[in-house]
Amino acid sequence: MANVTLRYKEIANGKKSLYLDYYPAIINPATGKETRREFLKLQIHSVPKNEMEKSHNKETIQFAELVRSKRLIQIRDKEYGFKENINFSLNFVAFYQTIIEDYYNKSSRNNYLSWKASLKYFEEFAGDKLSTNQITLLHIKKYRSFLLSTKNLRTKKDSLAINTASSYYKKFIYVLKEAYKQNLTTTNLALHADYIKEEETHREYLTEAELSSLWKTDIKIEKIKHMAIFSSLTGLRFIDIKNLTWEKIYQDKHLGNYVQLREQKTGNINNHPISESAYSILKLQESTTGIIFKDIKYSQIVRPLKNWIEKAGINKKISFHNFRHSYATLQLANGTDIYTVSKLLGHKNISTTQIYTKVMDKNKVGAANRINLDLDGLS
Repeated sequence: MANVTLRYKEIANGKKSLYLDYYPAIINPATGKETRREFLKLQIHSVPKNEMEKSHNKETIQFAELVRSKRLIQIRDKEYGFKENINFSLNFVAFYQTIIEDYYNKSSRNNYLSWKASLKYFEEFAGDKLSTNQITLLHIKKYRSFLLSTKNLRTKKDSLAINTASSYYKKFIYVLKEAYKQNLTTTNLALHADYIKEEETHREYLTEAELSSLWKTDIKIEKIKHMAIFSSLTGLRFIDIKNLTWEKIYQDKHLGNYVQLREQKTGNINNHPISESAYSILKLQESTTGIIFKDIKYSQIVRPLKNWIEKAGINKKISFHNFRHSYATLQLANGTDIYTVSKLLGHKNISTTQIYTKVMDKNKVGAANRINLDLDGLS
């Protein structure tokens, strides 16, 4: 009799990868070849260190067992010549949670918290009992309307910001797509989603003069200044800078100084050229091996960064990410073509980079100064 067993494989970083072991072997629908294994793209901690990791392990294993049960039913139905006549269903919220926990392992804390918040709004809308076979197009449309009309669950007063609603809705649609990819739903409902259009926001940036002024301005934690200016010279995100090691810094007669970078957000690996000035900032650090900017968390930089900006006399709302925006804007302002800037920023689509062209539109600046009138009394 056919059987399916949940098994574990030790992988790097103290994790185990979950996979299904089929007996006898099955035909992989993607390759047409026999296989005994189906990796579930789920991971657990080999030795959980805290309650969050224990909870992650429990929820992930429960979900993997549900998948195993469904696969076993599908195989035995075919083995006995039956149609797939058992209405098998999974808890959609539990599946949503496994997607979120994956972000806990591979992304920034802020991104992880954003995913957690998105689930909170979905549970507010649908509760925690909805199963995969119950989700319909009506749920998708009503949830969209809910996000556009609901109050902010944290403040209980203001409406949810349109861009936040758009972000949460995208996450929900992503979960739907993943459910379909893993054969947990029979229809790709995500194809019928009407995305919430984001409002255009102003991307604040710092000029060369302001960046130079900041470099000359004292800050409570010098390392924060170094990381911020390094971001403005390289376009790297905080998480990429935080995880930067000396072993990933290279020098080449053709490329000069560069970072071999696996971006946290996209997972892509690329050689990212950096300037002599950026490399000089790295050499200022106390470390010579391993992590370059040691012992720093994002929560530590918010207040010192704000005070530093104010002390430099800069009247702009600046977060750490605005230093990356500054890099993109100043590259375009100094003549770098948009395709190259897109590559340097690690954008998948050039349309993402085009946002910065609106900030620094030289054609508009030129047009504004083409009309010159001789007005008495005005210089």
